[in-house]
Amino acid sequence: MSHATADRYAWTEPGVEDLGGAVYRIPLPLPMDGLKAVNVYAITDPGGVDLIDAGIALVPARERLTAALAQIGYELGDVRNFFVTHIHIDHYSLAVELRRTFHSLISLGEEERANLIATREMVNGGGNRFFGVDGLRRLGALELITELAAQNRQPPAIIDWEDPDRWLADGTDLDLRTRTLRAVHTPGHTRGHLIYHDAAAQMMFAGDHVLPHITPSIGFEAAGNRMALSDYLGSLARTLALPDARLLPAHGPVTSSTHDRVHELLAHHDTRLAETFSAVRDGQATPYEVAKAIKWTRRHKAFADLDLFSQVQAVNETAAHLEVLAVRGQVTRSVSAEGTDLYQVA
Repeated sequence: MSHATADRYAWTEPGVEDLGGAVYRIPLPLPMDGLKAVNVYAITDPGGVDLIDAGIALVPARERLTAALAQIGYELGDVRNFFVTHIHIDHYSLAVELRRTFHSLISLGEEERANLIATREMVNGGGNRFFGVDGLRRLGALELITELAAQNRQPPAIIDWEDPDRWLADGTDLDLRTRTLRAVHTPGHTRGHLIYHDAAAQMMFAGDHVLPHITPSIGFEAAGNRMALSDYLGSLARTLALPDARLLPAHGPVTSSTHDRVHELLAHHDTRLAETFSAVRDGQATPYEVAKAIKWTRRHKAFADLDLFSQVQAVNETAAHLEVLAVRGQVTRSVSAEGTDLYQVA
C-alpha cells in the first residue's frame, strides 16, 4: 500500500479522536468490501453520552464501541441517545441491539418510515434480497438479476428492524446538555436522511449526505425513489444555505469545511450528468446500457471491472441521473413492451 493510500484509510484505524468540546470520533469496523468503518460521534458531559449514529450490530463493532467509550471514561449504559442519520444497517442496527439491554433512546428522521416498512417487507419476503434489486428489471439489467440469484447474497448482519423511540421532524432542535443540534432533512442518499448541525460550535454531523473522499450512493434504499438525485442536489443546495461548518462525516476523516466538499460534489454530478447525456446521445437507451458506457469511481474503471454489488449501485445511480436529465427536459423517457425504461435525447 502506498503512503498516500495508507493516509487515505488512516481514519478507519481503531481509536478515539478528540475533536475538542467534549466531542469524539469513534470509527467502528464494517464487514463490507468498499467501506471498512463507520464513524460514530460521542458527545459527552459528566452525566453521560449522546451518540450520532451507532454502527452495525456485529460483535467486533460492539466490542470496539465498548473499548472506545472506556477510553474516555464511559460505558454502554451511559449512552442516553442514539441520534441516527439514516436507516442503513451500518448506522441503525447496533442502536437497536443496544437499546434492548440499556434502554437508550433512538431518534430517526420521520421520512425514513417508508424505508423501515419496506425493509421489513424485504426481510420477511425472502431475507436475501437487498436494496436496488427490485428495480433492476425496469432498468434493463436482467443479467445482474441472474448473477444475483446465483450468488444468494446474505445481509451483513441479521437484525430486527424495530421502530425508533422518536421520529424527528425537519428543523427539530435537540437540546443536549452541552449544545443544541438542529436536525436538517437532507433527502437523497435515503429519503429520510438527517444531518445534525451545531451552529454554535460550527460542526456538521453529516452522516452519508456529505462524505470527504467518496460520493454518497443515491437512493440506495428499500422504498426506492425515482427522484433521489433531484432530492440530493436540492439537499446539497440546502447545506450551502446553512453557515459553513467542520465536516464530521460517517465515512472518512473530519475536514475543515462542509461547503468546500459540497461544491466538489455538485461539480461531480454536473460531470456525471454530462457523461450520462452523451451516452444517450450515442444511442444507449436503458439505464443498464448507459451505466456500461460510463467510467466508474475515481479510478475510472470500466463497468465490467466493478464487483456485482457496485454494478447494482452503478445502474441505480445512472437511472437517478437520467431522471434529472428528464426533469431538465434534456431527455425523454418511454417504456418498452417489457416494462423497461428507455431514454432518448429530447
